Amino acid sequence: MQNTVPFLDVLIVGAGISGIGCAYHLQSKCSDLTYSIIEARADLGGTWDLFKYPGIRSDSDLFTFGYDFKPWKEKKAIADGNSIKAYIEQTANENGIREKIRFLTRVVELNWQSDKQYWLVTLRSEETGHTEKVAARWVFNASGYYRYDKGYTPEFNGQSNFSGDIIHPQQWPENLEYEGKRVVVIGSGATAVTLVPSMAKAASHVTMLQRTPSYVLPVPTQDPIAKHLRPLVGDNLAFKAARRFNIAKQRWVYAFCQRFPNRARKIIRDLNAKMLPEGFPVDTHFNPPYNPWEQRLCAVPGGDLFKALSNGSASVVTDNIKNFTETGIQLESGEHIDTDIVVTATGLNLLPLGGLVPKIDGKAVSLPQCVTYKGMLLSGVPNFAIAVGYTSSSWTLKIGLLCEHFTRLLNHMKQHDYLQCTPIADPNMETQPLLNFGAGYIQRSIEQLPRQGTHFPWSMSWNYAEDVKIFRKGKVDDPALVFEKSLETKNTAEVAL
Repeated sequence: MQNTVPFLDVLIVGAGISGIGCAYHLQSKCSDLTYSIIEARADLGGTWDLFKYPGIRSDSDLFTFGYDFKPWKEKKAIADGNSIKAYIEQTANENGIREKIRFLTRVVELNWQSDKQYWLVTLRSEETGHTEKVAARWVFNASGYYRYDKGYTPEFNGQSNFSGDIIHPQQWPENLEYEGKRVVVIGSGATAVTLVPSMAKAASHVTMLQRTPSYVLPVPTQDPIAKHLRPLVGDNLAFKAARRFNIAKQRWVYAFCQRFPNRARKIIRDLNAKMLPEGFPVDTHFNPPYNPWEQRLCAVPGGDLFKALSNGSASVVTDNIKNFTETGIQLESGEHIDTDIVVTATGLNLLPLGGLVPKIDGKAVSLPQCVTYKGMLLSGVPNFAIAVGYTSSSWTLKIGLLCEHFTRLLNHMKQHDYLQCTPIADPNMETQPLLNFGAGYIQRSIEQLPRQGTHFPWSMSWNYAEDVKIFRKGKVDDPALVFEKSLETKNTAEVAL
């Protein structure tokens, strides 16, 4: 008797905000196609289910970070992690997507079968260790870009001498008691500026210890457009107006920083100075050596970080760590910081495609040798889509457009009876790093990522207005794409191995 395995049109890897968004678009625009979402964790939400540290929140407003098809109705524009997870859960539940998710199941192998034109996928149960195989015409990888099991922490001299707790935000203990204790948060990025004001509410004192300052921008807790329009036109229209305005604002701020970096630096510095006590050394602690938007700006709703620094519940120290001691941290300047708890908000470990290495007929694909097509397909790899968002604005703005384009591509293939789509790049094409982003976790692992070209459609676009034309309205047929019709397999519920 011939062995068979279940067959899907699309297998989505990851049930985070990108995976749920992709599922929605598939259901809405390719309703006749079958799909399943494979999620290694016990619940959906991805990042927003994983991170549990105090104050966890988005670093973009939810009017642009959220889905364009589901209005954000809460008052706060920069949302906490629980609210974002609830928003993703609502989306999944309202659209019947949760039933399509296989939790506690991990994709351990993806092997493209050239003779059969589908991916043979090996799945493993995280509960039992049992493995099984499914076949999928397409794979959409929405597994994120960093390691879920371990964050990045440099080795500090004498770290083992410290008698207190050393914690990375990615592995936050459930029952950590920091009330009335002294805390040092090492770092100056989005996580650090979130942790400090949140922990300062209960700790005896929190010190933000940074080697290099970041640009920190106070933002309103409520979106002013949505706040004023909601009573007049309702949630839906207010959301659309706020989303459109914030998309334009993000683009304008980024462009202004790129064109006038010195003026942008002064504006941010002046905003910081206004929110801090007179005489505060702003230039020491909030004047980075790089230009605005060479790394992401850190948004602080209502200026909560500056309030904590102003009322004395928190402080900031800009220095280098010499070594840990039994009671704290010795700095190169000679200063010693006494502390009970050290939080290493030192970044993430990049993990392209969630650690998956696609194979073609048993041969592993070398990601650094691939070039991205429109930032969503990989050269030489058939029927494989990836989710790469913006770095200069809300990550998910790009993901939404990408999902729309993906469904348009699938419908184009159905219309012409194509079963296979492979981007083919010129092997002599000039390439460059995929992401234009100076963050440490990106730069540490940039060589592990696919590359991008220097011209369309192989280059990454960072302009939402241009991407709307490309992804939502542009042609899906392209000379760079090689389409193939059926060799022998058909769309069925099962296929023979």
